[in-house]
Amino acid sequence: MNSLIKKYKHIILALYVPIYLICFFFLERTVTTDFTALNSPIDDIIPFIPVFIIPYILWFFYVAVSAIYFFLVSQRDFVKLMSFLIIGMTAYLIICYIFPNGLRDFRPAQLDAESPFYGMISWLYATDTSTNVFPSIHVYNSIGVHIAISRSDKIRHKAVKIGSLVLCILICLSTMFMKQHALIDVIGGCVMGQLVYHLVYKTKYSGLIDRKAWS
Repeated sequence: MNSLIKKYKHIILALYVPIYLICFFFLERTVTTDFTALNSPIDDIIPFIPVFIIPYILWFFYVAVSAIYFFLVSQRDFVKLMSFLIIGMTAYLIICYIFPNGLRDFRPAQLDAESPFYGMISWLYATDTSTNVFPSIHVYNSIGVHIAISRSDKIRHKAVKIGSLVLCILICLSTMFMKQHALIDVIGGCVMGQLVYHLVYKTKYSGLIDRKAWS
């Protein structure tokens, strides 16, 4: 039992998920109309493309399945991935608490009820408001997952890493084509991803994880 606990003690990082969700839904309930709108004329040029609901929804599986996989096969990769996610998601919460933001008159006024994606898009719009959008966590977390996959020596198939890159790009594009995020949100997610990447993978913190974690 002791060896099992030692082997999987990194599961404690998963406790951040309910804490994050509580804070996120509090934000969703409190930031509703009084916020700074971030959409610009550039965003009006970006089209609404319903089929991109598919990669947008796949984000949930992309993040969850990757985290579970690394939890089971590599403590080192899991700790680095979760560190990446936790740092960025915490920064996101702080930004949104200090600087309430959102998108105003951004989503399509009416959805095509005949579209095969009508149900999924309606559900998305009903459950995820147009507030607390900067930086885009969809973009940021996708970047974090792809970095973990591309750098892991546990994943040797090049096709998996290429597929991860393609899905990551599609998810990032979907945030704009679904009218869930403005361009500035996507840029913000990319910039934050770059900064945290260097912190988690390029500093002494990365070396500390390498020394303390099993492969």
